[in-house]
Amino acid sequence: MTLRIGNNRPGSSPHGLWSGFTLVELMLVMALLVIMLGFVAPSLSRFFRGRNLDSEARRLLSLTRYGQSRAVSEGVPMLLWLDPKLGTYGLKAQTGYTDRDQKAVEYTLAQDLQMEVQMPSRIQTNFWTMAPQQSRLNQPTICFLPDGFISASSPDRILLRETRENDAVWIGATANHLAYEIQTNQYLFAR
Repeated sequence: MTLRIGNNRPGSSPHGLWSGFTLVELMLVMALLVIMLGFVAPSLSRFFRGRNLDSEARRLLSLTRYGQSRAVSEGVPMLLWLDPKLGTYGLKAQTGYTDRDQKAVEYTLAQDLQMEVQMPSRIQTNFWTMAPQQSRLNQPTICFLPDGFISASSPDRILLRETRENDAVWIGATANHLAYEIQTNQYLFAR
């Protein structure tokens, strides 16, 4: 096998002509990409807004599980406080058990999300499952007790609603009131 030698430049055709794209072809491809992006962008923005609601609901749900786990493992009641007006929520140890909670966390809802809290309609007066409504400015509070139970004065359901699309996710107590879950059959009540 022999190699060609000479002044042929790389990328040239065997006939000596340059191969490549013309400026017109490149502009046509760019114009097609811009048009396609114009069609896809609105649906992508709805997709990401929907993901925002979903991820916020999962973060709140995981915080309930973390609070219950901390209450059992540390033997201290944990308070998951909710502030629907400011759109914030967080977890801390109940005051009086520790000087300062080093593991306290606070989260803020995304700008286009709202929170509504549905308190229990009827609270049974059982000393062992009651917990003081002790939080910042009497906000709704979920109290996780050291025995793994949730106090009877904790909210029944929490609604996370997207303001623009009117999508909503309910986070509610399970049937046995031992945990919280994302409830999928509450779509009619959200509207």
